[in-house]
Amino acid sequence: MSASVAFVFPGQGSQSLGMLAELGAQHPLVLETFKEASDALGYDLWALTQQGPEERLNQTDKTQPAILTASIALWRLWLAEGGVRSAYVAGHSLGEYSALVAAGSLTLADAVKLVERRGQLMQEAVPAGQGGMAAILGLDDAVVIAACAEAAQGDVVSAVNFNSPGQVVIAGAKAAVERAIDVCKAKGAKRALPLPVSVPSHCELMRPAAERFAESIAAIDWQVPQIPLVQNVTASVVSDLETLKADLLQQLYKPVRWVESIQTLAAQGALQLVECGPGKVLAGLNKRCADGVATHNLNTPDAFAAARAALA
Repeated sequence: MSASVAFVFPGQGSQSLGMLAELGAQHPLVLETFKEASDALGYDLWALTQQGPEERLNQTDKTQPAILTASIALWRLWLAEGGVRSAYVAGHSLGEYSALVAAGSLTLADAVKLVERRGQLMQEAVPAGQGGMAAILGLDDAVVIAACAEAAQGDVVSAVNFNSPGQVVIAGAKAAVERAIDVCKAKGAKRALPLPVSVPSHCELMRPAAERFAESIAAIDWQVPQIPLVQNVTASVVSDLETLKADLLQQLYKPVRWVESIQTLAAQGALQLVECGPGKVLAGLNKRCADGVATHNLNTPDAFAAARAALA
């Protein structure tokens, strides 16, 4: 284990058709991991990620198991290839579940079924077309929070992902999000972009989903994480299981404090981060969150080899 290394796991938005295709062709372990997940889910998850249709892969209840499985396939491959052990783990939103599997807190089979259910409940909480999310670039957090309060007018809209300094995602009722976009632009946002998502994650509209999800969380045989995990809701390491489970439920309707999570890792000396998942969304965010942080990616054979060499 290296005290300077932490693995971070991405959330929704990292998926793409054909993800991990090259690594899957080279390493049977990747396909074996997907088969394990497919057996738990009852459909061929690898075929969905490789062949689509893309609209189906982008359904929340399909996206979440797909990204989680891809992330764990890369984690297992890293360990099998003798990669340096991680001192900490953290995950962005859905990625927290990938981190929990990596830390030995729950099995892959339990995790994919859990996040499939999470996706279903999120989708059911707000009918399609009634919610929205938007990325706000170039404003301080406090300005975005104030803009949401001004735009709410009795509806739900709030800052939900503090992704990096100057990049905040907002979520809520569609009309309120549209009003907040206008307010943010008036306050000088560089950009305010609606996101192509079907669910307004991490806002109060998701509280009913959390209440229904509690049953699924309670039904699983959890283990204490074997690797310290920095959670989204508190941006701190949680060790006792009851707090961990409560935070997972709150994570559905409370903000993802990613900037603070990366700062927590950096303060512990974990400046070498490995983004363990498809894509490289987190790499772009992390470098702006804390000084001296470097993020390595594993999403292609070349990237994987480069990360191995850099952390050898």
